[in-house]
Amino acid sequence: MARAAVQRRLNWLVATLLEKRVETARVHRLLFDVPDWRGHLPGQHVDLRLTAEDGYTAQRSYSIASPPEEPRLHLLVERVDGGEVSPYLTGELRPGDRLELRGPIGGYFVWSADTDAAADGGRRPVQLVAGGAGVAPFLAMLGHHRNARSTTPVRLLYSARTLDDVVARDALGPHTTITLTRGAPAGWTGPTGRIDRRMLQERTSPPSERPRVFVCGPTYFVEDVAAQLVELGHEPSAIRLERFGASGEPS
Repeated sequence: MARAAVQRRLNWLVATLLEKRVETARVHRLLFDVPDWRGHLPGQHVDLRLTAEDGYTAQRSYSIASPPEEPRLHLLVERVDGGEVSPYLTGELRPGDRLELRGPIGGYFVWSADTDAAADGGRRPVQLVAGGAGVAPFLAMLGHHRNARSTTPVRLLYSARTLDDVVARDALGPHTTITLTRGAPAGWTGPTGRIDRRMLQERTSPPSERPRVFVCGPTYFVEDVAAQLVELGHEPSAIRLERFGASGEPS
């Protein structure tokens, strides 16, 4: 696996959009070619910078949704109505267009088979909890888990508004539980409603297994889930959090 030097100085790179896919009504997957990319760890993110003709710049951070083994860089962008960046990325950006990108960034909210094995032989399970577009870094982790043929148990609890809002349904794997908060289709057998203490108790790895826990989503979601995990007996030091900003832009 290509390793990223987390501590190195980051320079702005030129990224070319190769493809744009519609994942849901609000979320697009952008696939970039970044010639000077040095690799990343699952869970890291990048900064994107847009520059207008008058020199005005706007910058946003997005989690990397592709595993390190994928040569193209995948980002999930959720359109925020009235936003400054996401409407352009999801609506106006076209294959062949270029923008500036720097990364990978972050060494805290990461998981890889190599570091897991070095830490404790992969004995501790990994529990992922996602709210909405917060599933993006977990797609990188799940993809890497499959590519590395890791034996570490990994589970995902994923909260989405409706089934149509579920991103990358075919890549989530058999150990994923999806809960729908705003209506379920006929025949739905999974849970419904927001993630609460009871759902965490029934649908995630118990504290007795000492899982590493990663939670990603909007700020209110992340803080609520983290507090309930601690109340259930999980070690605070084993819980790692990644929040969205107030604007709703993925981070």
